[in-house]
Amino acid sequence: MTLKPIEFDPFNPVDRELLKKRERISGSDILLRMLLLEGVDCVFGYPGGAVLFIYDAMYGNESFRHLLTRHEQGAIHAADGYARATGKTGVCLATSGPGATNLVTGIATAYMDSIPLVIVTGNVATSLIGTDAFQEADIVGITQPITKHSFFVQRVEDLAVTIRKAFFIAGTGRKGPVLIDIPKDVSAAVTEFIYPEMFEIKGYRPNEALDMKAIDLLVEEVLAASKPLILAGGGLIQADASPALTEFAQRNRIPVTTTLMGLGVFPSSDELWLGMPGMHGTYAANQALLQCDLLIAVGARFDDRVTMRLDGFAPQSKIVHIDIDAAEIAKLVPTALGITGDAKVILEELNRRLCTPLLERPWNEQVRGWKREKPLRYTDNGSELKPQFVMELLSRTTNGKAIITTDVGQHQMWAAQFYKYNHPRSFITSGGLGTMGFGLPSAIGAQIGRPDQLVISINGDGGVQMCIQELAICAINQIPVKIVVINNQTLGMIRQWQEVIYSGRFTHIDLSGSPDFVKLAEAYGVKGLRAASKVEAEQVWEAALNTPGPVLIDFIVPKDELVLPMIPHGKTLHDMILEVE
Repeated sequence: MTLKPIEFDPFNPVDRELLKKRERISGSDILLRMLLLEGVDCVFGYPGGAVLFIYDAMYGNESFRHLLTRHEQGAIHAADGYARATGKTGVCLATSGPGATNLVTGIATAYMDSIPLVIVTGNVATSLIGTDAFQEADIVGITQPITKHSFFVQRVEDLAVTIRKAFFIAGTGRKGPVLIDIPKDVSAAVTEFIYPEMFEIKGYRPNEALDMKAIDLLVEEVLAASKPLILAGGGLIQADASPALTEFAQRNRIPVTTTLMGLGVFPSSDELWLGMPGMHGTYAANQALLQCDLLIAVGARFDDRVTMRLDGFAPQSKIVHIDIDAAEIAKLVPTALGITGDAKVILEELNRRLCTPLLERPWNEQVRGWKREKPLRYTDNGSELKPQFVMELLSRTTNGKAIITTDVGQHQMWAAQFYKYNHPRSFITSGGLGTMGFGLPSAIGAQIGRPDQLVISINGDGGVQMCIQELAICAINQIPVKIVVINNQTLGMIRQWQEVIYSGRFTHIDLSGSPDFVKLAEAYGVKGLRAASKVEAEQVWEAALNTPGPVLIDFIVPKDELVLPMIPHGKTLHDMILEVE
């Protein structure tokens, strides 16, 4: 793929300085220069021996911003959160060996959710590769299954063009993480810097022409359908396709259910929105999947938490699958019509062809009836502080306009169910890999990327401890993230499964020995607050919102509260558990 050069501002002194011709500089300086030219405004990282030439190049470079995290996993989750919140490519940097391997979970997290990252790792000198040298690891080989592409740079002359290729691959087509491994001698070597205005990536064609005949067929299906339904996934957010989706659904009066990764791509305030489908989805969304006659899945990959047992998924429906990755089409479910391409482009083309608003079908009233009859609910006895109430409190007091990041577990599902998302890139979570420890550092990255936005990190008392050292970053840099801990002193989702599926045989889930999170926050220099009742919750949350800088709020909730509805593994969408005695 041959590209035109990046457009630069000739009046920008940084651009003029960076584009000096025929200047001899080190590989480390080339790396920093190219990152700036790619528009990178913050790199998240942690130094070590193999990248010290790179960190030395940062000395005195006021144009280059680096955020020192307290763990490499914190760095990559922060870069991930930055990418999800901004739509840009996130960048992280780590040293060789254990520094690089500490990134593996974060790379897999980004890969599963199709998040654009460029990961730069150092390695031992080229003369030592393959000798089991100190802190040597084949990070390219280790991460091959969980990266979109990897580069091992053996010559400093190849570094500039490699960086351009990495950003192009990460941010086009089905987005994903790209790794650049740079041996220490390559980062130290000196060469003439020539900006690679043109380059080619053989065999990579992310922008194939649309199949117009397939779009014509979809138009016919929409016009003929009696019970159409849209399944909107995270790919729509990556494609910036929210306006096109909203226009398509509203004009054609088609109900919409959004996956966990798709929350916010269609406004929850719209009467056409049914909620989230699947294991912890709404009754209305799952009933619609069971009874629709046309399912239009856009940017969704039919994850098992959405479909449950496949023989019970959308049994009465023709399935149309729109996805940028042809490999996803018909991978899991029988597909009557597959359309490969950019979701935004396809939806805009559909909107041009279906430009006359359609009348509502009887189906719409049936769907609204399900929403009215069996909405999401929980038992409020007036005394205990319920986690669902906390989510409603956060949603009400922010008018649904905050960026929410979560860890993984019960709190993640309550945040998905009870916070009302009306904007894309407002819900950031690890959907595919389900990575505990993701919530806090991803919030840091989101706040760096969108500094004027309120960012709330919602965590369980288990997951928050996996990267809790990043509280130091919030305090030192006064990153104003509001950190919510839903504290039930147990591994809540594991406990729920053990209660519902394993007949109450609770084992190895007790977190009662966890630290006092308020004192721990204060030890890091972060203000800490606690609430154990609804009145206290209202008070401390108001105080947190009125406090500049980071705040941690410890909400004490019952350990026996369940996420409902629930569909156990091995069951179908028919088998929803709405109540547990």
